Amino acid sequence: MAGSRPAAPEMNARELLRWSWRQLTSMRTALILLLLLALAAIPGSVIPQDDIDAFKASQWRENHPNLAPIYEKLGLFSVFDSIWFSAIYLLLVVSLVGCILPRSLVYWRALRAKPPAAPRNLTRLPDSATYTTQESVEEVLGRASAELRRRRFRVVSGEAVAAERGYLREAGNLVFHISVLIVMAGFAIGSLWGYKGGAIVVVGSGFSNNLTQYDDFVPGSFTESRDLEPFSFDVEKFDIEWLMSGPRRGQAQKFVAHLDYREEPGGPEKTYDLRVNHPLSIGGTDIFLIGHGYAPVITIRDGKGNVAFSGPVIFLPEDQATFRSFGVVKAPAAEPRQIGLEGSLFPSYLLVDGNPTSVLGDDLNPVLSLEAYVGNLGLDSGEPQSVYQLDKDRLEKVTKPDGTMFRLDLQLCNDPTVRNCSSDTVRLPGGAGTVTFDGMQEWVRVQIAKAPGTKVALAGVILALLGLLGSLFIRPRRMWVRARRENGSTVVEVAGLDRSSGGDVADEVRAIVASLRQHESEEKA
Repeated sequence: MAGSRPAAPEMNARELLRWSWRQLTSMRTALILLLLLALAAIPGSVIPQDDIDAFKASQWRENHPNLAPIYEKLGLFSVFDSIWFSAIYLLLVVSLVGCILPRSLVYWRALRAKPPAAPRNLTRLPDSATYTTQESVEEVLGRASAELRRRRFRVVSGEAVAAERGYLREAGNLVFHISVLIVMAGFAIGSLWGYKGGAIVVVGSGFSNNLTQYDDFVPGSFTESRDLEPFSFDVEKFDIEWLMSGPRRGQAQKFVAHLDYREEPGGPEKTYDLRVNHPLSIGGTDIFLIGHGYAPVITIRDGKGNVAFSGPVIFLPEDQATFRSFGVVKAPAAEPRQIGLEGSLFPSYLLVDGNPTSVLGDDLNPVLSLEAYVGNLGLDSGEPQSVYQLDKDRLEKVTKPDGTMFRLDLQLCNDPTVRNCSSDTVRLPGGAGTVTFDGMQEWVRVQIAKAPGTKVALAGVILALLGLLGSLFIRPRRMWVRARRENGSTVVEVAGLDRSSGGDVADEVRAIVASLRQHESEEKA
């Protein structure tokens, strides 16, 4: 058709790759990927994650049976390890590297560049001045070079003097862009050679830094078991202060875990008071105190009167304000049928409108309210089973002889002066056994992390701040001085150009002219 544009030729494979690379490494694409990464991280902060709190994640699955399979397929219970999140992150890294490196080369060239030659007509610049003198051209240009160098300009002399100041702004831009790569390298080192894990330790017991001791463990891609520091520690005591008045009544004010630790087997024993935001550092590993709770001491006897289980059981808080907690007790050694218990712990029990609740976090009136099951706990199936969950597929709920609901309500009183308040024992119907509430212990949750790239990332952040300050507050400017003979006199033109649109170039031009003319007056005198 007449007047129509010819069709653009199709790109070959090389041109398509070049176009794709330019699109990927553009600043617009980097910003879009950064936004996508922020949006992709939202599910990881809203939905419980398996590698952070497996118990909450399992509870979420139980409470949302229809959504849980969909979330599993999408990887929403492990967002930061999912393929789609990793793809966005890697694309962002490639985009930033491809975007930053060319700009860094541009800043490097600008940092080393000489001042540009003087424009043909200096008087057309916004900030300029002209005067005449009887000095020679050589004298004027020589004095101008000296004056501009004194003012810390980079000077090039020729037919005119060209000077520029503020090269550190380009250095700031260069440092800022390179520091972004340093920060990324620091995070990469930490994710490849570091690790992070968590463990709950009952007060009075200990922890040894090996994989079997962790409740959850997230290793780096190149982390091996031999890379773990060979330390161990015992939680000797746990001090906690509860607020008993004010709007935060019943909440913990501060808590301290007193540790005895060894940096290596057979090494000298040391002590440390572990507090929130005051980690214990051993080698390249940090130990953080991140939580605490209760472990009621429970004894289960089977139908034959033998002790099938006895010891502290970790209950996990469901309410951080009152420390109402949930837990599971398993007695696989019970005969003739195994026994399982699950239910709630109320540290400061109170019945409100017929509903049990805990009014404080302190264990002033601990009560256990449990349901009992008998049968097969499923521990012999060979499949891994959480200690915080009860597999009820082969269990039968214990009921009263008349078939109504049976529940164990066990009370432990910390005040021996109160009547009918002591260690509590309840018999299970049908001669299945007994359950005794013997006492209360506390546990602490520690996070153990090794991040070898932290110092590298910190150095990158510091450099980024320095570079950003330099690029924001250093004002680059250019100055030119030209002299020519005209009608027996020397006409001197001085002009300046501010490259940051925020300086006082006119004042500097006047100051340079005044300095040059002052020398002329002194020579005449």
